[in-house]
Amino acid sequence: MSALEAINLAQNAVFMALLLSAPLLLVGLVIGLIIAIFQATTQINEMTLTFVPKIFGVMLALLFFASWMMIKLTDYTSNLIMRLPELLR
Repeated sequence: MSALEAINLAQNAVFMALLLSAPLLLVGLVIGLIIAIFQATTQINEMTLTFVPKIFGVMLALLFFASWMMIKLTDYTSNLIMRLPELLR
């Protein structure tokens, strides 16, 4: 395996990790922004008010995106296994 192939594999792995984590992180970000605006307008500074909705939101997003994430991860893994003989040369 050449250095270019190794870099390509690492780049694809990082891209896949970003792609799979993006929906969950975006849901957490949006919920966090909404709660921050709510806290700023009402001047309520309760710490649990930020964590509990984010946890529930990310769990719901995980339930919603789990099938898509598994399809993407399965496709990536099968593609990597199929390319394994040519990478080992």
